[in-house]
Amino acid sequence: MVYIRSSDLKKIVIIPTYNEKENIQKIVTRVLSYTENFHVLIVDDGSPDGTGQIVKDLQQQYQDRLFLMERAGKQGLGTAYIAGFKWSIENKYDFIFEMDADFSHNPDDLRNLLQACDQGGADVAVGSRYVKGGKVENWPWDRIFISKGGSLYARLIIWLPVRDTTAGFVCYKRKVLEALNLDNIKFIGYAFQIEMKYRAWQKGFKIKEVPITFVDRKEGHSKMSKGIVKEAILAVWKMKFSKN
Repeated sequence: MVYIRSSDLKKIVIIPTYNEKENIQKIVTRVLSYTENFHVLIVDDGSPDGTGQIVKDLQQQYQDRLFLMERAGKQGLGTAYIAGFKWSIENKYDFIFEMDADFSHNPDDLRNLLQACDQGGADVAVGSRYVKGGKVENWPWDRIFISKGGSLYARLIIWLPVRDTTAGFVCYKRKVLEALNLDNIKFIGYAFQIEMKYRAWQKGFKIKEVPITFVDRKEGHSKMSKGIVKEAILAVWKMKFSKN
Protein backbone atom coordinates (compact mmCIF):
# COMPACT_ATOMS: atom_id res chain seq x y z
CA MET A 1 0.00 0.00 0.00
CA VAL A 2 1.32 3.42 -0.97
CA TYR A 3 1.03 5.95 1.86
CA ILE A 4 -0.34 9.30 0.73
CA ARG A 5 1.04 12.17 2.79
CA SER A 6 -1.43 14.59 4.36
CA SER A 7 0.16 17.34 2.29
CA ASP A 8 -1.16 15.56 -0.81
CA LEU A 9 -4.69 15.21 0.56
CA LYS A 10 -7.40 17.85 0.34
CA LYS A 11 -8.47 19.58 3.56
CA ILE A 12 -11.42 21.95 3.99
CA VAL A 13 -12.50 23.92 7.06
CA ILE A 14 -16.24 24.70 7.12
CA ILE A 15 -17.10 27.85 9.07
CA PRO A 16 -20.79 28.80 9.42
CA THR A 17 -21.38 32.51 9.92
CA TYR A 18 -24.10 34.92 10.93
CA ASN A 19 -23.00 38.48 11.73
CA GLU A 20 -19.29 37.76 12.17
CA LYS A 21 -17.81 40.87 10.53
CA GLU A 22 -15.52 41.44 13.54
CA ASN A 23 -13.92 38.01 13.19
CA ILE A 24 -14.24 36.73 9.64
CA GLN A 25 -11.18 38.31 8.00
CA LYS A 26 -8.92 37.36 10.90
CA ILE A 27 -10.09 33.75 11.10
CA VAL A 28 -9.88 33.19 7.33
CA THR A 29 -6.42 34.74 7.09
CA ARG A 30 -5.19 32.63 10.00
CA VAL A 31 -6.48 29.31 8.69
CA LEU A 32 -5.16 29.93 5.20
CA SER A 33 -1.70 30.84 6.54
CA TYR A 34 -0.79 27.28 7.57
CA THR A 35 1.60 25.19 5.52
CA GLU A 36 -0.89 22.28 5.58
CA ASN A 37 -2.76 24.08 2.78
CA PHE A 38 -6.20 24.11 4.35
CA HIS A 39 -9.05 25.44 2.26
CA VAL A 40 -12.01 27.31 3.79
CA LEU A 41 -15.72 27.17 3.03
CA ILE A 42 -17.81 29.92 4.62
CA VAL A 43 -21.52 29.12 4.91
CA ASP A 44 -23.17 32.47 5.55
CA ASP A 45 -26.85 32.74 6.44
CA GLY A 46 -27.51 36.14 4.92
CA SER A 47 -25.62 38.14 7.56
CA PRO A 48 -27.03 41.68 7.53
CA ASP A 49 -23.72 43.03 8.89
CA GLY A 50 -21.87 42.38 5.61
CA THR A 51 -19.94 39.24 6.58
CA GLY A 52 -20.57 37.73 3.14
CA GLN A 53 -19.19 40.77 1.32
CA ILE A 54 -16.01 40.66 3.39
CA VAL A 55 -15.54 37.04 2.30
CA LYS A 56 -16.13 37.98 -1.34
CA ASP A 57 -13.45 40.65 -1.07
CA LEU A 58 -11.03 38.14 0.45
CA GLN A 59 -11.68 35.66 -2.37
CA GLN A 60 -9.74 37.92 -4.70
CA GLN A 61 -6.66 37.30 -2.55
CA TYR A 62 -7.29 33.58 -1.92
CA GLN A 63 -8.50 32.27 -5.25
CA ASP A 64 -9.20 28.52 -5.31
CA ARG A 65 -8.76 28.26 -1.51
CA LEU A 66 -11.62 30.34 -0.10
CA PHE A 67 -15.22 29.52 -0.98
CA LEU A 68 -18.52 31.10 -0.01
CA MET A 69 -21.97 29.54 0.19
CA GLU A 70 -24.67 32.16 0.76
CA ARG A 71 -28.06 31.16 2.13
CA ALA A 72 -31.21 33.19 2.64
CA GLY A 73 -31.61 33.92 6.35
CA LYS A 74 -30.83 31.96 9.50
CA GLN A 75 -31.49 28.27 8.92
CA GLY A 76 -29.57 26.76 11.82
CA LEU A 77 -26.07 25.51 12.52
CA GLY A 78 -26.83 21.92 11.60
CA THR A 79 -28.25 22.72 8.18
CA ALA A 80 -25.23 24.96 7.47
CA TYR A 81 -22.85 22.10 8.21
CA ILE A 82 -24.90 19.58 6.23
CA ALA A 83 -24.80 21.90 3.21
CA GLY A 84 -21.05 22.30 3.70
CA PHE A 85 -20.50 18.56 4.10
CA LYS A 86 -22.33 17.81 0.85
CA TRP A 87 -20.35 20.46 -1.01
CA SER A 88 -17.08 19.12 0.39
CA ILE A 89 -17.92 15.53 -0.54
CA GLU A 90 -18.82 16.59 -4.08
CA ASN A 91 -15.48 18.38 -4.34
CA LYS A 92 -13.56 15.33 -3.10
CA TYR A 93 -12.04 16.71 0.09
CA ASP A 94 -10.34 14.02 2.18
CA PHE A 95 -10.51 15.74 5.58
CA ILE A 96 -13.51 17.91 6.42
CA PHE A 97 -13.45 20.16 9.49
CA GLU A 98 -16.04 22.04 11.54
CA MET A 99 -14.90 25.21 13.28
CA ASP A 100 -16.44 28.37 14.78
CA ALA A 101 -15.67 31.80 13.34
CA ASP A 102 -15.14 33.58 16.66
CA PHE A 103 -11.75 32.15 17.76
CA SER A 104 -13.32 30.13 20.56
CA HIS A 105 -11.59 27.33 18.67
CA ASN A 106 -7.87 27.97 18.28
CA PRO A 107 -7.01 27.49 14.59
CA ASP A 108 -3.61 26.10 15.63
CA ASP A 109 -5.45 22.99 16.84
CA LEU A 110 -6.50 22.16 13.28
CA ARG A 111 -3.10 20.52 12.95
CA ASN A 112 -3.70 18.29 15.97
CA LEU A 113 -7.09 17.19 14.69
CA LEU A 114 -5.59 16.49 11.28
CA GLN A 115 -2.81 14.42 12.82
CA ALA A 116 -5.32 12.36 14.82
CA CYS A 117 -7.16 11.40 11.62
CA ASP A 118 -4.20 11.23 9.26
CA GLN A 119 -1.71 9.39 11.50
CA GLY A 120 -3.51 8.57 14.76
CA GLY A 121 -6.03 6.05 13.44
CA ALA A 122 -9.12 8.19 14.07
CA ASP A 123 -12.00 8.48 11.63
CA VAL A 124 -13.44 11.40 13.60
CA ALA A 125 -11.25 13.71 15.70
CA VAL A 126 -13.05 15.83 18.29
CA GLY A 127 -11.53 18.95 19.80
CA SER A 128 -12.46 18.19 23.40
CA ARG A 129 -12.75 20.49 26.40
CA TYR A 130 -13.38 17.66 28.84
CA VAL A 131 -10.52 15.19 28.40
CA LYS A 132 -7.17 15.43 30.15
CA GLY A 133 -5.41 18.56 28.91
CA GLY A 134 -8.59 20.21 27.70
CA LYS A 135 -10.13 23.26 29.38
CA VAL A 136 -12.48 26.22 29.06
CA GLU A 137 -11.50 29.87 29.55
CA ASN A 138 -13.67 32.94 30.17
CA TRP A 139 -16.96 31.06 30.36
CA PRO A 140 -19.40 31.82 33.20
CA TRP A 141 -20.08 28.93 35.58
CA ASP A 142 -23.62 28.40 34.28
CA ARG A 143 -22.42 27.87 30.70
CA ILE A 144 -19.83 25.35 31.90
CA PHE A 145 -22.49 23.60 33.98
CA ILE A 146 -24.88 23.38 31.02
CA SER A 147 -22.15 22.15 28.67
CA LYS A 148 -20.63 19.55 30.99
CA GLY A 149 -24.03 18.48 32.25
CA GLY A 150 -25.34 18.13 28.71
CA SER A 151 -22.44 15.91 27.69
CA LEU A 152 -22.86 13.70 30.76
CA TYR A 153 -26.62 13.53 30.17
CA ALA A 154 -26.10 12.40 26.56
CA ARG A 155 -23.48 9.81 27.50
CA LEU A 156 -25.74 8.27 30.14
CA ILE A 157 -28.73 7.97 27.81
CA ILE A 158 -27.18 6.91 24.49
CA TRP A 159 -23.89 5.48 25.84
CA LEU A 160 -21.85 7.56 23.43
CA PRO A 161 -18.18 7.12 24.45
CA VAL A 162 -17.28 10.78 23.96
CA ARG A 163 -16.74 13.15 26.88
CA ASP A 164 -17.42 16.34 24.93
CA THR A 165 -20.52 15.34 23.00
CA THR A 166 -21.52 18.90 22.02
CA ALA A 167 -18.06 19.87 20.76
CA GLY A 168 -18.16 21.82 17.50
CA PHE A 169 -14.47 21.59 16.58
CA VAL A 170 -14.25 18.35 14.62
CA CYS A 171 -12.38 16.66 11.78
CA TYR A 172 -14.12 13.97 9.72
CA LYS A 173 -12.60 11.70 7.15
CA ARG A 174 -14.67 11.91 4.00
CA LYS A 175 -15.65 8.23 4.23
CA VAL A 176 -17.49 8.94 7.49
CA LEU A 177 -19.71 11.62 5.97
CA GLU A 178 -20.26 9.50 2.88
CA ALA A 179 -21.44 6.61 5.06
CA LEU A 180 -23.97 8.71 6.96
CA ASN A 181 -27.33 9.61 5.49
CA LEU A 182 -26.92 13.35 5.90
CA ASP A 183 -30.51 14.00 4.84
CA ASN A 184 -31.66 12.04 7.91
CA ILE A 185 -29.75 14.15 10.42
CA LYS A 186 -32.65 15.68 12.33
CA PHE A 187 -31.30 18.37 14.65
CA ILE A 188 -29.87 21.83 14.06
CA GLY A 189 -28.43 23.17 17.35
CA TYR A 190 -26.16 21.56 19.96
CA ALA A 191 -28.09 18.36 19.37
CA PHE A 192 -26.68 18.32 15.84
CA GLN A 193 -23.18 17.90 17.25
CA ILE A 194 -24.33 15.03 19.47
CA GLU A 195 -26.18 13.33 16.63
CA MET A 196 -23.27 13.48 14.20
CA LYS A 197 -20.94 11.80 16.69
CA TYR A 198 -23.60 9.27 17.66
CA ARG A 199 -24.35 8.28 14.06
CA ALA A 200 -20.64 7.92 13.27
CA TRP A 201 -20.15 5.76 16.36
CA GLN A 202 -23.17 3.63 15.41
CA LYS A 203 -21.53 2.99 12.05
CA GLY A 204 -18.42 1.69 13.80
CA PHE A 205 -16.10 4.58 13.06
CA LYS A 206 -13.31 5.35 15.52
CA ILE A 207 -13.71 8.63 17.41
CA LYS A 208 -10.71 10.18 19.13
CA GLU A 209 -10.84 13.20 21.45
CA VAL A 210 -8.00 15.70 21.20
CA PRO A 211 -7.61 18.16 24.11
CA ILE A 212 -8.18 21.81 23.29
CA THR A 213 -8.58 25.07 25.19
CA PHE A 214 -11.95 26.60 24.39
CA VAL A 215 -11.97 30.40 24.83
CA ASP A 216 -15.24 32.34 24.93
CA ARG A 217 -15.65 34.76 22.05
CA LYS A 218 -14.16 38.23 22.48
CA GLU A 219 -16.06 39.91 19.64
CA GLY A 220 -19.57 39.46 18.27
CA HIS A 221 -22.50 37.82 20.03
CA SER A 222 -23.18 34.26 21.17
CA LYS A 223 -25.85 32.28 19.26
CA MET A 224 -26.81 30.24 22.36
CA SER A 225 -30.53 30.18 23.20
CA LYS A 226 -32.93 28.34 25.52
CA GLY A 227 -34.46 26.66 22.48
CA ILE A 228 -31.11 25.13 21.52
CA VAL A 229 -30.68 23.71 25.04
CA LYS A 230 -34.22 22.33 25.10
CA GLU A 231 -33.70 20.70 21.71
CA ALA A 232 -30.59 18.92 22.97
CA ILE A 233 -32.36 17.60 26.09
CA LEU A 234 -35.17 16.05 24.06
CA ALA A 235 -33.01 15.00 21.13
CA VAL A 236 -30.96 12.35 22.92
CA TRP A 237 -34.13 10.40 23.74
CA LYS A 238 -35.22 10.57 20.12
CA MET A 239 -31.78 9.32 19.07
CA LYS A 240 -31.94 6.49 21.55
CA PHE A 241 -35.17 5.13 20.09
CA SER A 242 -34.56 6.08 16.49
CA LYS A 243 -33.98 3.39 13.86
CA ASN A 244 -31.92 5.77 11.73
